[in-house]
Amino acid sequence: MEMDDVIAYVLRIGVVISVILIMIGAMLLFLQGSSNGFAIGELASTGSKINSSLFSFSDIINGLLSYQGLDFILLGLVVLIITPIARVIASVLSFMYERNWLYVVITLIVFIDIMVAIFVVPGLLGH
Repeated sequence: MEMDDVIAYVLRIGVVISVILIMIGAMLLFLQGSSNGFAIGELASTGSKINSSLFSFSDIINGLLSYQGLDFILLGLVVLIITPIARVIASVLSFMYERNWLYVVITLIVFIDIMVAIFVVPGLLGH
């Protein structure tokens, strides 16, 4: 199997898993009428104060075990965010395998840029 195919599969699998998790979460949310102590109206309101910063990853895992729809949706979003990062990592490995060192360096710069944007910039902005 070619590396381009592997990279394409990483993207497809990530998106499919994300969609499945979000759909399961939406179905649970509508069937149960609420999630994590919040009614659907509170979650769907445009003025809602509920956001992802209220939930840690361990909260999400615990919510999955108790079939909380919002936690399935949040995990689906995490998978969706991780998918392009996994694609960049697969690209680095592909370029290393091909011994294309210029593109290894360029892709590593892209990876570092993404990591800074996710982990450093929010702290600098006070979020």
